[in-house]
Amino acid sequence: MPLDWKLKSGYGRDAGQQSHEQADAWEPPAGFQPVTQLEFARRGIVTPEMTRVAEREPHLTPEQVRDEVAAGRMVIPANKVHLQYKLDPMAIGRASKTKVNANMGASPVSSSTDEEVEKLKWAERWGADTVMDLSTGGDLNACRDAIVRNSTVPIGTVPIYSMIIGRRIEQLTPEIILESLKEQAAQGVDYFTIHAGVQREHLPFIKKRLIGIVSRGGSLLAKWMLVHGKQNPMYDHWESICDIMREYDVTFSIGDGLRPGGLADATDQAQLAELVTLGELTERAWRKGVQVMVEGPGHVPFDQIEFNMKLQRQLCHGAPFYVLGPLVTDIFPGYDHITSCIGATAAGYHGAAMLCYVTPKEHLGLPKKDDVKQGCIAYKIAAHAADVALGIPGSRDRDDELTKARAALNWEKHFELSFDPDTARAYHDEDLDVDTDFCAMCGHDWCSVRISKEIVEFSSGKDEQYKWEKAKVTAALSPEQQEILAKRGVLSPDEIHRLAAKTKKVMTPPAADKASCHSDFVDANVARDLQNKKSDLVELTIPQG
Repeated sequence: MPLDWKLKSGYGRDAGQQSHEQADAWEPPAGFQPVTQLEFARRGIVTPEMTRVAEREPHLTPEQVRDEVAAGRMVIPANKVHLQYKLDPMAIGRASKTKVNANMGASPVSSSTDEEVEKLKWAERWGADTVMDLSTGGDLNACRDAIVRNSTVPIGTVPIYSMIIGRRIEQLTPEIILESLKEQAAQGVDYFTIHAGVQREHLPFIKKRLIGIVSRGGSLLAKWMLVHGKQNPMYDHWESICDIMREYDVTFSIGDGLRPGGLADATDQAQLAELVTLGELTERAWRKGVQVMVEGPGHVPFDQIEFNMKLQRQLCHGAPFYVLGPLVTDIFPGYDHITSCIGATAAGYHGAAMLCYVTPKEHLGLPKKDDVKQGCIAYKIAAHAADVALGIPGSRDRDDELTKARAALNWEKHFELSFDPDTARAYHDEDLDVDTDFCAMCGHDWCSVRISKEIVEFSSGKDEQYKWEKAKVTAALSPEQQEILAKRGVLSPDEIHRLAAKTKKVMTPPAADKASCHSDFVDANVARDLQNKKSDLVELTIPQG
């Protein structure tokens, strides 16, 4: 707490009573005006942003959101400037659902502002809860401004990237640091990754590592300290940085500049020494009224993940933990979105509040549009799996609804409830483009779900919203679409969606929701002609005996 706040005793203590209303409370100095979500929460005020968070997380009330923010266990990254644009407030904390961040950004050799805005909208489409702009090339200010103005999700940056454009790292001064932070905060950036935990005394520990410092921000600041023989300027000027962030309500994402870049370096002396410093910086930021989350390791053997998550929660006083992966093995470049989402699921279950996605291009190059989609989906799987395992109320509802649809062999409902309906529909139609009472994986005679329905009546099978009377024939795949499916390992997003739209394009008239092969939509003879033209009717029979 700030040093000038006083703890006021609750009025029910002497009577031996202790309720929420009568408990001890913090009282600010006279004339204090709250600015950040943390300060409003400490004063017992529910802000519109807290109310919106509760609307998006129905298992929480606005008052519960307020109390979690006041305790520092939850953050609402919502820069006051960004709130004037399109930002839809959200929360990151262990009491809320596990969130996913998508990294993007232009580099000196790839991408542009227009491409980054397109990737932003694509990341939002595929479930990213926040987006970090990690641009290191092009017009960084213009790119950042365009992303903030067009985003509905919080935007984070690593400000040191902009600080060294046009200058060497050793030319960095406290004045440049504060000026750059002020500029980005005024643009509307919602959270900053600042690697203030890397200290001079930690650098000797790096000698024992296989790969050294893999964080760009951490390596830059380590070089600055070696050149100048001084302590990390981000650490020394932390309070001044806090003052700028408080003014705009920018949230800290305190960077792990010494995170491990390979399994051999995980949970080593360098990583843990920095983590202790991150706990100190968390307290210093809280005293200044600034919201804090803490970044975590990137490459960790599976058996060490639980220890890492619990140690962070202890050393950083319950501040939300934001982790990159972690990757649980190092030998699958090109598939690291899978390697890392395995670790991310464990991290989410053991306490991480937000998972930073990894794309198939990790370690290899800058992600393109489809890489962003693959990374987002992998991490939505990890986050959702953690939420289900944690028993967050309502987190499994959609899973259970899809199970009902699957039990009823209601393919359309099955697709509708899928996270990516287009891809699910395309894979189904590759082998069996008819809505049957069995699937192509088993066939009619071997379909366990169909057989089970004959054995016992499932409740979902009797539910009117899932029930249907007979098989429905959909349009057959064209030769072009068959070729696309044969090459699905290299499918682009546009090809997937073009494929999934096959029935609508062929059978649906303008402004219509039903395919025109339905006899209740057009003349029966016309419908019959359309069906005969596009596909042979399939008659299903159940063998007797």
